[in-house]
Parts: sequence; C-alpha cells; structure tokens
Amino acid sequence: MALSSLLLSLAARALTFFFFLLVIAFLGYCLYIKYIHMKYDHIPGPPRDSFFFGHSPTMLKAMKNDGIIHDKFLEAEKYGPVYRINMFHYVSLCTYCPEATKEILMSPKYLKEKFAYKRLFNLFGQRFFGNGLITARDHEQWYKQRRIMDPAFSSLYLRGLMGTFNETAEKLMDKLAELADNKTEANMLHLLNCVTLDVISKVAFGVDLDLLKNSSPFPKAIETCLKGMVTYVRDAFFEYNPKNRRYVNEVREACRLLRTTGAKWISERKAAMQNGDEVPKDILTQIIKTASQEENMTEEDEEFMLDNFVTFFIAGQETTANQLSFCVMELGRHPEILEKAKKEVDDVIGMKCDISYDDLGELVYLSQVLKETLRIYPTAVGTSRDVAEDMVIDGVHIPGGVGVFFNSYVSGRLERFFKDPLRFDPDRFHPDAPKPYYCYYPFALGPRSCLGQNFAQMEAKVVMAKLLQRFDFTLVPGQTFDILDAGTLRPKSGVLCTLSHRDYKNK
Repeated sequence: MALSSLLLSLAARALTFFFFLLVIAFLGYCLYIKYIHMKYDHIPGPPRDSFFFGHSPTMLKAMKNDGIIHDKFLEAEKYGPVYRINMFHYVSLCTYCPEATKEILMSPKYLKEKFAYKRLFNLFGQRFFGNGLITARDHEQWYKQRRIMDPAFSSLYLRGLMGTFNETAEKLMDKLAELADNKTEANMLHLLNCVTLDVISKVAFGVDLDLLKNSSPFPKAIETCLKGMVTYVRDAFFEYNPKNRRYVNEVREACRLLRTTGAKWISERKAAMQNGDEVPKDILTQIIKTASQEENMTEEDEEFMLDNFVTFFIAGQETTANQLSFCVMELGRHPEILEKAKKEVDDVIGMKCDISYDDLGELVYLSQVLKETLRIYPTAVGTSRDVAEDMVIDGVHIPGGVGVFFNSYVSGRLERFFKDPLRFDPDRFHPDAPKPYYCYYPFALGPRSCLGQNFAQMEAKVVMAKLLQRFDFTLVPGQTFDILDAGTLRPKSGVLCTLSHRDYKNK
C-alpha cells in the first residue's frame, strides 16, 4: 500500500510539474506574440480577428467559401502601399510600392521568404518542389541550378521548339474541328490543359502523352498537388484533423506519382546517353549534358534535378493553360478586341499551317492581349522575400526579420497604376504606351524571375494564333466568369465555348 501511495504521489507531482511547464510555455508564447505585435503594429493593417490567430480565420473562411484570398489583400489597399498581415506569431508584410518592389526583387541579397517556400519543400511530409528553382533559398544553391538550366531556355534553343509547338497545337485544332462539326460545347480549360501538358512532356522530356486522345493519371495528380499545396500553406492544422486523412493521403500519392515518374524518365535518359543511344534533343537532354560539365555534382544535386522535373511539369503546364483560358474568356466577352486580334493573325499568318519564330515577333497585338490577360489574371499571383535588415518603405519603418509579399494580382488591379483596372484593354501594352513601373510582374522580376517565361509565351502565341486563324467562337450563355483560387488562378467555369469554322469566302 505504501509503495502504491508513493507511486501515485510521484505521478501526481509529475503531472503537476508537466502542467506547470505547459502554463509557462503558454505564457511565454503569449508574451512572444505580444512582443511581435509591439514590434510591427506601427505598420498599418486590417484589424486582427484574434490575439492568437491574427488574420488566419479570415483567410481560412475565404478559402473554404471558394473565395479569392487575394481579394482580401486588395481590400487592404486602403491601409497604404505597405500593410501588415498576422498569422499566429508570424507577421508578413504586403507591398505594392514600386520603389520597394524594384529594390527588393531586383537584388539577389533578398532571399526567398522562408515561411512560404519552406512549406513548398514537401506536402504533408512527401517531398514536392524540394529545393528546386522555385524554392531554393540559398543563393549559391539556386545559382548552380540556374546555370545548369539556362542553356535549355536560351532563345537559340527555343527557336528549335517551334516545330513541336506547331505539331501539338495542330492536334488541338483537330479536336476543336471535331467539336465544331458535331456542334458540341468545348471546355477550353480542359482542352488547353491537355495541350500544354502534351507540350511540356514532349519538349522537356521527350514523352508523347497525346492527352486529347489518351487518358493519363498526370492531369489529376497535378490538380491534386496544387489543391493540396494551397491547403498545406494556408491551413497549418489541416493535416492533423482525422477527417482529412484520406485527402492528405491522396495528395501524398499524387506527389509520389510525379516524383517516381520523373526519376524513371531521368534514369532512362541518362542510361541511354551513357550507352551512346540516340536521344531526343529536348530540355532534359540539354540539362543532363550541362550538368555533366559541372564540377562537384553531388547526390543532392541529382535530387534537385528531380525537384525541377516536378517544377517544370506543373508550372510548364498549369499556368500557360490558365492564361490561355482567361484569354479566350476575355476575347469572347470583347468582340471588337477579338476581331482586331483575328485581323492581325490573318495579316501575319494568313493560311499557313506552320507558324515561324519570326511570325511570333510580328504578332504585336496578340502579345498585348496576352499581357493584358496576365495583368488582370496573373496565374501565379506573386512572390515573397525575406527582409533581414531594417528598411523604410514609403515612409514606414520596417524592422528587419520579416517576410514581404509582392502580389501581382493586387498591383494589376489598382487604379493608381492602371486606369479603370478591371476593363480589359490590350492597348495598355501598346509599344508606344508608357511602360508599367514595377507594378506588373506576372513572372516575377530580377534574378529570380521565371526561367520559362519566354517558353510559355511562345507556346501561348502559337496556340492562340492557330485558334484565331481557324475558328470563330462564342461563350456559352449562363456560365460564370469567376476565378477559382487553386494554387494558381483559373477560370471557375472552365470557359465553355461553341465553335465554328471561319468562313474565309466572306473575307
């Protein structure tokens, strides 16, 4: 009995001590949150939802209601060119100040912001973007990867991809012709997702998926990963809810599919090159050749190559398809702009099947249309950087040790930068129009700008030029023109169109 009483007494003391430690830890956390508030509360910002959670409840509510979280940042514009967002004990600043945008994004000394980009390393414990070009924070680590990748995206190499761009776009035209003949509605987002994934698979990895005819698990895997990414970054507690376990496992499985596929394709290509076999002159071959010339290639560098496979496979498909879909949507809503774009295509391309690299340079108005699309609908909405040292943004003192977010969606929709910002007007980007001053950056800016932006816009021009050359299209009545925030921004309706062959007899 004495021993039992002693054990019970020790257990009670241990439990009391443990509870005491929890109380101390909780009070310490409260004091730290208070310290953060005192440090940054001189910076304007919307009222916090609560002391502990900051603005998290507002963000989660918008996400759960299929809202555009970036509209919340747009609402905060009334607080000035730099404003504060609190998430638990973490503070992030948002700015649309052009001078700050220039200072921070154009300099390599400001590293990618640790909170968001570290969260993209994996999804629910499964490696996702890892330390690839998008997420690598260490400058030397990033620069080595960029050095390996750059030759595969040079203008000389991209010129050689025109054949593949034309060939894959022709497959889309055949599918659209079939839908036009059968008077069947076209879900443009779905079809454009197929063609852009076909392009990136072919020109980057030498693989013919032909998704307009064949089924594949990749489109669904990419969509699942992107949705999972949004949830993982914005809801810190999502994975710990037992009700979400099935969805979490689906996201992990989608990540594994993409990475195991990438590992297989890379391994097969390396083996073929070592055996002296004939291999495609695609981006993967170019990257492997350049990497072999690097000194001190490590096993970690090989893992980075796989990280970048996932990056290209997703970013090279998703963002371009969304941009093209928004472009079709806006042209369908603005017949006068559509006719002007068609006339330019007729003048430059005529009846040619193959569009040349030089032709793309003459499609000036189409370039304006695509740029204006990205102003209102930047498919990748922004980027963020760590500001380690104190600085001043628009007269506001910013203590060092904070992340700063640059939101192209917000800056592109502000009256101070673009008159009547929600009006679709490609003439904003006329060659003689004033250039936007550090308020338009759909591909980011500076040394960490998107490596594939020229690739993406070449592909977009080829697809749009062929579409305008061959077809008349109208938007199906009754559909919404809302935006779905799913990691990237995409048209919620899918952009449903009816198509007909153009009648050249009356031209």
